[in-house]
Amino acid sequence: QLKVVESGGGLVQPGGSLRLSCAASGFTLDGEAIGWFRQAPGKEQEGVSCIHVSDKNTYYTHSVKDRFTIVRDNAKNTLYLQMDNLKPEDTGVYYCAGCPTWPMDLYDPWGQGLQVTVSS
Repeated sequence: QLKVVESGGGLVQPGGSLRLSCAASGFTLDGEAIGWFRQAPGKEQEGVSCIHVSDKNTYYTHSVKDRFTIVRDNAKNTLYLQMDNLKPEDTGVYYCAGCPTWPMDLYDPWGQGLQVTVSS
């Protein structure tokens, strides 16, 4: 059974940090271009970050560059998104998904999504 378990969302104050995790089972993340997208209320999906198959290339949407870091741990079959210096505009539901191209017009979420709320 192909499955991912996402974890790590929550409420954080501006300037705080969160680490999102996407743990896969039933399939391997190694060899896949994978990443995160988010969706804020009333807004379209937005690609946040993507890590290439070879792990040599990572991509970030402009607004999160130098604040977010995407990491793949093949031994744990898990994808992470370290989010630092969070801002209120980072609020939204975050999903892990494949990203065979970057950016994409539409993402197909793998999991149930994680609510991230940045508020004082």
